[in-house]
Amino acid sequence: MKIAIAGASGQAGSRLTAELARRGHTVTAIARNPEKIAALPNVTAVRGDVNDQAGLTALWAGHDAAISSIHFLDSDPAKLIGAAKQSKVGRYLVVGGAGSLEVAPGVRLVTTPGFPPQYKAEAQKGADFLDLLRQEKELNWTFLSPSALFVAGERTGKFRLGTDQLLTGTDGKSWISFEDFAVALADEIERPAHLRRRFTVGY
Repeated sequence: MKIAIAGASGQAGSRLTAELARRGHTVTAIARNPEKIAALPNVTAVRGDVNDQAGLTALWAGHDAAISSIHFLDSDPAKLIGAAKQSKVGRYLVVGGAGSLEVAPGVRLVTTPGFPPQYKAEAQKGADFLDLLRQEKELNWTFLSPSALFVAGERTGKFRLGTDQLLTGTDGKSWISFEDFAVALADEIERPAHLRRRFTVGY
């Protein structure tokens, strides 16, 4: 497939780029500084600005899927959704956040007393992004939330999937590596199971 990734030089974006390339997909890796994107087979690095809706629309056009892997505070969800629709891309996938996941019925993680204050604005904007997507009638979207801790680690290929509830292991820890998150999102692109839905991944 032809897949475009906005934010391809970031922590999650770089792992997604590598995962999709190793599976033989043709990847257009978009970043403000494309020289930061690792040289890989099947990957073309291009310069792009996620706040330039017309430019992003042009970069995403002609792809089977487009992925947003960008900090929510550095972007405008309305522009990203607009670009996805105008580009007529087959699928639009978002690297989401954990803050919008529920820890009890109707209670989002971002609203709990122990949520780190330094991440609250980013998490809330991610939750707003998800709410916007849920109002979409025509866009074929998918939003993948990581677990509470989203960190560098190993590609094990062993993890659990969930829907709107935060996944926690038997040790009480909620986490996923960037590498296994990339595996889960690549699997979703190849074998669609969460169309117009959010899902989550964790150990």
